[in-house]
Amino acid sequence: MRIGIAGIHIEASTFSPHRSTVDDFRVTRGAELLARYEFLGPGEPLTEGVEWVPLLHAVALPGGAVTAATYDQLAGEIYERLRAAGPLDGLFIDFHGAMSVEGRTDAEADFVEGIRAITGPDVLISGSMDLHGNVSRRLIGAVDLLTCYRKAPHTDTWETRERAARNLVACLRSGSRPHKAWLQVPVLLPGEKTSTRIDPAKRIYAILDEVEAMDGVVDAAIWVGYAWADEPRCQAAVVVTGDDEQVVAAQARRLAGAYWDARADFQFVAPTGTLGECLDRALASEARPFFISDSGDNPTAGGAGDTSWTLDKLLHRPDIVTADRTTIYAAIVDPEVTAAAIAAGVGAELNVKLGGKIDSGPCGPVSLTGTVSAVTEDAIVLGVGGLSIIVTARRKPYHLESDFAELGLRPREADLVIVKIGYLEPELYAMAADWLLALTPGGVDQDLLRLGHHRIDRPMFPFDADMATPDLTPELL
Repeated sequence: MRIGIAGIHIEASTFSPHRSTVDDFRVTRGAELLARYEFLGPGEPLTEGVEWVPLLHAVALPGGAVTAATYDQLAGEIYERLRAAGPLDGLFIDFHGAMSVEGRTDAEADFVEGIRAITGPDVLISGSMDLHGNVSRRLIGAVDLLTCYRKAPHTDTWETRERAARNLVACLRSGSRPHKAWLQVPVLLPGEKTSTRIDPAKRIYAILDEVEAMDGVVDAAIWVGYAWADEPRCQAAVVVTGDDEQVVAAQARRLAGAYWDARADFQFVAPTGTLGECLDRALASEARPFFISDSGDNPTAGGAGDTSWTLDKLLHRPDIVTADRTTIYAAIVDPEVTAAAIAAGVGAELNVKLGGKIDSGPCGPVSLTGTVSAVTEDAIVLGVGGLSIIVTARRKPYHLESDFAELGLRPREADLVIVKIGYLEPELYAMAADWLLALTPGGVDQDLLRLGHHRIDRPMFPFDADMATPDLTPELL
């Protein structure tokens, strides 16, 4: 059997002024792409009797909408390579599912329909997605198998990709083309309210293993959807695939009902408050290090990464900048300031206008005088009293202790660590003695009602809190 591999993987906020271009993507082709998947290495079960044909895969840090030219370039090359690949039996698509593209309303459906137009109806297509992606009727109609992560934070990304590939190979070997039971659930919630660390998401996602183990079922998946794009496809969805029509339909209905019934029970994964409230509570606490999420500008959800609103508030608090305590702020992107600090060197004092140059809505560039305390190739640290501000040349999340250590920072020894993030990634979560999620402004504001959605399907919870119970009958494809 010959199976192709392709994908464009990005989560993109339509509320962020940032624009994602081809320079934001890491593009792999050929042997480099094949090496991306350990489960397709020599001697692995999925390589027995299978030739995996790597086409092109592009992956980027979440950001603002992808430019039309970037999408056309990446999708166009995949289509070109697909035409040149020769006959295929199957195709594995590794994508996110929340790629917003300028001028398009359902980019993933456009992308996969373009693939289907080349492969024809007989090639089996299997997709692996993030649970924060969106599954429209057009998208599910263009694929044969579709699954997504079952953990948030996403500790099962590679397990999910392997499952998508394994299901594809199994169906090709058996000659089956499974039934798909699909429906959307009119609920749109941020990921920080649907973490599988806590109920009800923990309980609901646990049902998937039970459903998948049933006779007649190949796979079961629940998508939360992507809250920070204003598109009709943005909402929760359920897909159950298998050989037994009645079983997959009944289980899709069961999963959708469980999600709908729990809609008002979803809570933030950590205690929340305004930034001021979170700072007051953190400073009053004896827990160290105390982490605070600057959630409105989380770059791993699509934030611009340079919203300066939180930084401005920190600089105006004497109990942060002049007190005898250490606070780390990670991070704010500003290539101009980064370059100036690198040129000046460690120990130099700089007067700069920092951040607020991409996303100037909440707060424009912030004026400050700081001392350069660390320099790397693409990041620096500016010190203002006890506050250490990480500034980067490119948008970068700070999820690992090693990210801080590269700059000589020791978060375990800090009093406060304020990170542009939503729920804490596993390493930070394990490090934090305590943690609060600050509801700050930005392109991925957790307060969806103040963002200004106007293109999503309505009624939709929580925008229409008193809406009637929807028809949760799945469509069989």
